[in-house]
Amino acid sequence: MGQIKKILLMTFVACMMTTAGCSPFLENNMIEEIAPITFWYTKEGEEGQLKMTTLMPPLLKEKKGPVTIQADLVRQGAQKFNYKYFRELKAGQIRLLFIDEDLAKKGIMPLINMFLIEPDISQRLYVVIVKGDFEEYIKNQVRRNENLDYFLYLMFKHYEKKRQGELTVINIHQYMKNLYSPFSDPILPVFKADKENFAYEGTAIFRHDKLIATVNNVEENIIQLIDNDHYLKFLPIEPLSVVLGEIRSNVHMDLNRNFSSLTIKVEMSGRIMEYLGNKNIFNEDELAELKKDIETYLEKQTSEFMKKLQKWRVDPFQIGKHSKTPIAKPLSEKQWLKRWEQMEIKVDYSIYIQPLLEEDKK
Repeated sequence: MGQIKKILLMTFVACMMTTAGCSPFLENNMIEEIAPITFWYTKEGEEGQLKMTTLMPPLLKEKKGPVTIQADLVRQGAQKFNYKYFRELKAGQIRLLFIDEDLAKKGIMPLINMFLIEPDISQRLYVVIVKGDFEEYIKNQVRRNENLDYFLYLMFKHYEKKRQGELTVINIHQYMKNLYSPFSDPILPVFKADKENFAYEGTAIFRHDKLIATVNNVEENIIQLIDNDHYLKFLPIEPLSVVLGEIRSNVHMDLNRNFSSLTIKVEMSGRIMEYLGNKNIFNEDELAELKKDIETYLEKQTSEFMKKLQKWRVDPFQIGKHSKTPIAKPLSEKQWLKRWEQMEIKVDYSIYIQPLLEEDKK
């Protein structure tokens, strides 16, 4: 009987240790050091230095406040953060990297490389471009919500999981993959901050590691429509006084043999969520007219956006990958960009839309 009790006791202790995530062979406080969420905000400082801000301490049950330091190097900045707090900050705690727009225009590769060589960096280290006074936003909001860092992380995690095309969400590994993949240019989300608000502004387009343009409104919708692998929750078309919803798209890209022309065919389905125009959309003929107007509008806007991408010499949709064939030698990046700049582009939308539901008519 005594032997059975010993076995049961040992089993119980082992189960408790497994449930708690503990192990006698792990470092102490590992959960405390890794689990908390925090962020770094980086911008240009004085005399060419980096100005870095975070919330400390990165624990939910301790009073937090913003801490700002200046350093010549990113790793030096991390060391200075540790001087401000009696516990060492761990790389695994950093889940959000906010980068000031002006710094992004000069190139973010040194900053990104420092995080990539850290073995404890999470797969979900989200990278975000920020316009405006983000430091003032942090100072003001942390008085109201001490868990501001965790709140921001949950927001990005939510939109990444839902993939509903409301905003661009990119983690550090996706950024680097797009940066180094042939015929591909990275994108990042852009937010605008002031004392009271932190609002989505659009998508930043990069040439190599430098931000060259930010797109919003119609062009932002086109990025989400063509590049999103699930669906676009809402697609407002203001000139036609209509909002489409639950949009699913199937995109086909066809390059001719000498890469002088590109045809983009977008098959799109969804339903009308709101309509304030003059047509009677419950009449088949007038609904068909509205559908044609939407197709014409999107074709024009997409064509104009593609011309901008050609002018900027960027390819965020990875169109260049369609130039690869099993037989021919692949084009170099320089060769592709030369063809891309001069390419004739034709856009064709084919849309199936459902009218408002019967109860919406009442």
